[in-house]
Amino acid sequence: MLCFIVIVMPKTQGVELGPKAVEKWFKKLPYAKQKVTKFHFYFHDTLTGKNPTAVTIAQSNMTAKSPTFFGSVSMMDDPLTVGPEPNSTIIGRAQGIYGSADQNEASLLMNLNFVFTTGKYNGSTLSVLGRNPVFHQYREMPITGGSGVFRLARGIATAKTYWFNTTSGDAVVEYNVVVLHYDI
Repeated sequence: MLCFIVIVMPKTQGVELGPKAVEKWFKKLPYAKQKVTKFHFYFHDTLTGKNPTAVTIAQSNMTAKSPTFFGSVSMMDDPLTVGPEPNSTIIGRAQGIYGSADQNEASLLMNLNFVFTTGKYNGSTLSVLGRNPVFHQYREMPITGGSGVFRLARGIATAKTYWFNTTSGDAVVEYNVVVLHYDI
């Protein structure tokens, strides 16, 4: 009996994945042009209800006594939408972890990925690592990298609270992202 094994190399919207594909991509890098891509979307952080998108996974003994919830850590899988409405078209997910990292001001350490699930960036990600002082009108957080179309990306994500429920902690945050990446 003759048997064939077919190996399919996965792709992320035209970008080949896997170690050999990444190596090939890097060989083209010196000849690649840089381009700027801008995004505008809304991040829905829901702590309450039947299907919360963010949950507390740890807290210190002093968190409950802290006015800033210092020491609280949450995991999130928040929808990213075109508009601020809960039923707006989903373009991706914000997946990661955030924690209250300031004893004097409500400020989060954000470590997350914007995971795009539709359109020409489907399967690509942008990575965010930065400080988010949640009650400031605008907060800047660096884009520290990415995957797929956004390999070696860098840029800035600017957040602005669109809606916040002080009782539940549920929030909708408007994001404007400017990212520099390679067109290979």
